[in-house]
Amino acid sequence: MSRAGPIVLALTAIMCGTPRDQAEADTQIASGAQSISLGTQVVAQGLDQPVYATAPAGDDRLFIVEQPGRIRIVENGTLVQKPFLDIRNKVGCCGERGLLSVAFHPQYRVNGFLFVNYTDKHGNTRIERYTVSTADRNSADPGSAMLIIAIDQPYANHNGGLNLFGPDGMLYIGMGDGGSQGDPRGNGQNRNALLGKLLRINVDRGDPYTVSDGNPFSKGGGRGEIWALGLRNPWRFAFDKVAGLLYIADVGQDRYEEINIAPTSSAGVNYGWNTMDGNGCFRNSGCSTSSYQKPAVVYTHDGGNCSIIGGFVYRGRKIPEIQGEYFYSDYCNSWVKSISFANGRASEPRQWIARGLGSIVSFGEDGQGELYICSSNGRVYRIIKE
Repeated sequence: MSRAGPIVLALTAIMCGTPRDQAEADTQIASGAQSISLGTQVVAQGLDQPVYATAPAGDDRLFIVEQPGRIRIVENGTLVQKPFLDIRNKVGCCGERGLLSVAFHPQYRVNGFLFVNYTDKHGNTRIERYTVSTADRNSADPGSAMLIIAIDQPYANHNGGLNLFGPDGMLYIGMGDGGSQGDPRGNGQNRNALLGKLLRINVDRGDPYTVSDGNPFSKGGGRGEIWALGLRNPWRFAFDKVAGLLYIADVGQDRYEEINIAPTSSAGVNYGWNTMDGNGCFRNSGCSTSSYQKPAVVYTHDGGNCSIIGGFVYRGRKIPEIQGEYFYSDYCNSWVKSISFANGRASEPRQWIARGLGSIVSFGEDGQGELYICSSNGRVYRIIKE
């Protein structure tokens, strides 16, 4: 496992035991007033490096992103053989590169728009819009590609990889610092660079987008697309629309992994990289940290941890006992833990699953708010109550 970033899927999968098709949890804990245990159920297997799972709101299908450049569909419990979208001819894969996520427009049922985040054959990030076929709801038109934004990547790692619509209808894009180690180009704190940032753009106005007046540098002083800065590699982030919170799981350097939590409406939050790493200074022990947002959760690389894999806050209906819990994992150990967040503080982590899922590379969320796990063993699992 490379310390350069959260995924190196070209390597042989790290297996932590033999997966079972049903109920793979082995840890029972108290959640609220009840003691429950969580397990997993395989919903798809035989996939080619699944790295993300999602669906339009209210949709009964699950869309799975395969890193080499395809999007697959699970419908009525069956993996559809024909890809929903196949852009392998455009995607540079693998390592930390590839097709890394898809976001469905909030008005997808009306306009049929979906937005993909991938690295091209030159290793640069591209966000493109595609349109679903009018003749087949299980096919997107590969000829409908429209470039939204392209961002040069100086190195092969730290590409970020997630684009996600926020509760405000804006498209948010997580960008790593550009790679290598230690942010050698200082992108994290450079307000004129899009790398090392969380971006926020309006894809419903302008050609191909506009910058919202609510962005911190929309009137000058930096790139108008920037929403938050000081990030190393935000492989995955999530919005909790109920609590109005933004969760960013930022992959650390050599010692620490972190979860950052801030109000969804807070513009211009600086998370500190590369001045800070975790709760403290990165290289200069005497650095000033007063102007940076401190992580809500930090854990070390003790015990073989290496790269945080951020997930989602559970807002589904099938497991009411875990409402409001934010789920996350680590690529090298692949445990599944959760925290709750209230009054500005995170709870102590709760561990639900300790082994048996291969190397977890991402979480996913379906159209009803149920949660999924994507594994390097080619499987996607649904989190279930045992």
